[in-house]
Amino acid sequence: MPEIKVDTREAKCPVVEASIIVNCRGKSCPVPLVETRKALRQANPGDVVEIIGTHPASKQEIPMAVKALGLELLSIEGTDSDWMICIRR
Repeated sequence: MPEIKVDTREAKCPVVEASIIVNCRGKSCPVPLVETRKALRQANPGDVVEIIGTHPASKQEIPMAVKALGLELLSIEGTDSDWMICIRR
C-alpha cells in the first residue's frame, strides 16, 4: 500500500493538531475521496486527519462520506477552489 505523504509545514487545522495530513491540491475526483479514505483507514481512533484540496466537488463529497462513515467532521475551511477539511476518526 503506498504511503500517504505528510507535510507538517502545511498543518493548519484550526481545531486541533492533525495526526495525518493529505495534500490533494490539483487532484480531481475521485482521488481526494480515495486518499481521504486511505488516510482514515490508517488513522487510529481519535486521530485527526486534515485534507487539503482544490477540487470543488470533493469539498462537498468528503463531508458526505465522513457522515456516512459515522466519523466526526471538525471543520471545513476555505473557498471551493482552495479548502481544508479536518476529520476525527
